[in-house]
Amino acid sequence: MADGLVVVSLSVLAGIAYHFVAYDGPGHILDYAKVGAAVALFRWILQHPVSTISSRPKNSLRYQFYLWNAAFLCLLAFAFLGKISGTYSRGTILLFYLSGLPFLILWQEAWKRFVRQGLYSGRLAVRHGLLLGTMAKVDEFRRKYSPGRSGMIISDTVILPEEALEETPESESILNEALRKTIELVRQSHLDDVVVLLPWSATHAVNACADRLMNSPVSVQLGPEAIFDRFSQVHLSRLGPATMLNLIRPPLTRLEVVSKRIFDFCGALALLVAISPLLVAIAVLIKLDSAGPVLFRQWRHGFNQRQFRIFKFRTMTVAEDGDVVVQAVKDDPRVTSIGRYLRRWNLDELPQLVNVLLGHMSLVGPRPHALTHDREYERQIAFYARRHNIKPGITGWAQVNGFRGITDTEEKMRARVEHDLYYIDNWSIPLDVYILALTVLSPKSFRNAH
Repeated sequence: MADGLVVVSLSVLAGIAYHFVAYDGPGHILDYAKVGAAVALFRWILQHPVSTISSRPKNSLRYQFYLWNAAFLCLLAFAFLGKISGTYSRGTILLFYLSGLPFLILWQEAWKRFVRQGLYSGRLAVRHGLLLGTMAKVDEFRRKYSPGRSGMIISDTVILPEEALEETPESESILNEALRKTIELVRQSHLDDVVVLLPWSATHAVNACADRLMNSPVSVQLGPEAIFDRFSQVHLSRLGPATMLNLIRPPLTRLEVVSKRIFDFCGALALLVAISPLLVAIAVLIKLDSAGPVLFRQWRHGFNQRQFRIFKFRTMTVAEDGDVVVQAVKDDPRVTSIGRYLRRWNLDELPQLVNVLLGHMSLVGPRPHALTHDREYERQIAFYARRHNIKPGITGWAQVNGFRGITDTEEKMRARVEHDLYYIDNWSIPLDVYILALTVLSPKSFRNAH
C-alpha cells in the first residue's frame, strides 16, 4: 500500500513538474493520479506470480526494473485498447517513467533500512519476550530464528540446566526455582511472551511450565522442534477431541482442485476448437514427411503416480516406450524434417489438450517424464516424487524458465524439480495464466528444444 501511494505521488509530481515547465501551470492533477494508480495496480498484480526461486529475487534491481517496465507496458496496452491514450500528455508519462523507478527504489531502501534498524534497536518491537529453556535450545533458537528480526525483543533469559528435565525431587526443585524467577521477571518487566525452549519429549518439565505460567498474563509458547525446519507449513488441527500437528497437507484443497479442473477443461476445449485447422494441417504434413503414425503415445506417470498414455505429434522415426528411452539431443538424426520444426515451436505437444480433457493432465503443471526416467531420478533426487502430487502439465514453471529439453546431468534435473516444487507450493489461477502467456511469449520457453 505504501509503495502504491508513493507511485501515485511520483506520478502527480512528474505531471505537475512537466506542465509547469511546458505550460506554466500545474495541469490536471487528477489525471496524473489516475495514471499513477494504474501503474501501481498493474505493478501489484504482476509482482505476485513472477517471483522465482533464485534467478530474480524480489529485492533485486533487475526484478524492480522488470516490474516497472511490465507495469508501463500494461498501462500502454490498456490505454490503447480503451482509446484513451490521447487524453494524457506523453511528456508527463515519459517523465514519470524515467524518474519514477529511481525514486521508488530509493524509497524502498529507506523504509527497509528504517524498519531493520528499528527492529534491531527495539524501537519498533512488536512484542517483548522471555526465553526459558536449556542453554543448547536457547542458543539454537537465537541462532536459527533471530527473533529480533521478526519484531520480538528478548528482554530476559532463564536458563535451565539439563538435569532439571529429569523426574527427580532435586530436578523438580531446580525447575520450580527457575519458574519462580520467570514469573517474577514477567511481573516486573511487563512482558508479552514466554517462549519455552525445551525438548518436547520432556513432558514432565513442559507440563510444569504450563501449569505455573498459566496464571501469568502472558502468551506462553512452546518453541519449535528441529523437525519443523523440514516443513514449510506446520499448524495444529483437530479431529474431534484430538489435537494433531499437521506437517504436510495436499498441495491443493478440494475447492482448488475443482477450480483448476474447470479452468483446464474450459481452456483445453476452447483451444482445441480454435486450433483444429492447425492440428489437421500438422497431421497431413507428418503423413507426407515420413512413414508411421501421426500420433506418438507413451506411458507416463500422472497424479499420484497413476499411469496414462500421453499423446504427442510424432516427430521422430522411433517410438521408444520401454526400459530404455533415449532423449533427443541437438541435431538428433532420429528427428524427422517436419518434426524438427514441431519440436522447435512446441507444436508437438498440442495433442495433449486431449489428455487435459480426459483428466489425465492439466494445462499447467510439472512436465511428465518417461517411466524409466521417473524411476531413475526418484533414486537420485530427494522429493522428486512430490512432482506427482498434482496432475502433470502441457507446460510448466520449469519450462518457461528455460529448464526444458534434455536432462543429461543431475544438476539440470534438480533445477527442474526445484521449479516444479515451487509451482506446487505456490499454485494459483493467475500463476497458471501467467505461465501460459510465457509459454507463447517468452524466448526461454523455446530454449533447448531439440
